[in-house]
Amino acid sequence: METPSEAIVIRDLWKIYSRKKDLRISSSDVENEERVEELDKGEDAVVAMKNVSLSVNRGETFIIMGLSGSGKSTLIRCLIRLVEPTSGEIIVNGENVTMMHKRELVDFRREKIAMVFQHYGLLPHRTVLDNVCFGLKLRGEEKEARRAKGVEALEQVGLKGWEKYYPASLSGGMRQRVGIARALVMDASILLMDEPFSGLDPLIRRELQDEMIRLQKEMHKTIFFVTHDLSEALRMGDRMAIMKKGEIVQVGSPDEVIASPADEYVAKFVQDERDQVQRAEQVLAREHTRKEAEAHVS
Repeated sequence: METPSEAIVIRDLWKIYSRKKDLRISSSDVENEERVEELDKGEDAVVAMKNVSLSVNRGETFIIMGLSGSGKSTLIRCLIRLVEPTSGEIIVNGENVTMMHKRELVDFRREKIAMVFQHYGLLPHRTVLDNVCFGLKLRGEEKEARRAKGVEALEQVGLKGWEKYYPASLSGGMRQRVGIARALVMDASILLMDEPFSGLDPLIRRELQDEMIRLQKEMHKTIFFVTHDLSEALRMGDRMAIMKKGEIVQVGSPDEVIASPADEYVAKFVQDERDQVQRAEQVLAREHTRKEAEAHVS
């Protein structure tokens, strides 16, 4: 059987949070436009995602962008049902995640997918190597095998020699490298990254972006990457989707989004980048004119 080109397919995904214990919201609610509008405007619920549909190709880095509150973190958590969708369908490598039972979901999270969070989530009482190997331990792998894989993963992210240290001894950038190594060691084909570099200073952030770009050239994993930083999205993404108030407003390559924003919201989002491109083009044009004038004089 031919393997489908899409690693992730999301169809008509909704998430509505209830603010009241006795308020039950079901898939039938999202089928009623008046009911959705009532919930959206009221104070008893929050419509975090509205009818989100998109697909992510195998081996690409797909960026989800949006301002705070746009629904991007809710979306990435729905992919592995850390947040339960209200309605819709999520297909990952041909498996319907939304239909999985509890045991199937646990196995899916351990075997098929890995995640890097913004706040590291390292265990302070365990060494760097033990942190990296923790998922393999839960999976039931033998101690020597998992430690060998952990050492290799740490070398991949530039932390060879730090195996016996504890998280408190590491800088923020180094801790995030441990988080990346912990995800890589699981050898999952899909890597979810939820604003992994947003808490770091600019120089460390760029260094880790470069590291991920380098690793992706070697690994060819499918990366689903959430960020609110446009420059980060442009550096790392093959394609990107921009979210606004729970909806996808544009999907395309970074160049397409910059060159042809879908609406005023996207245009404002990418305005600084468009201005930089225009300034660069003006500088090149002036330089070309100067060289032509010099050639004419000579």
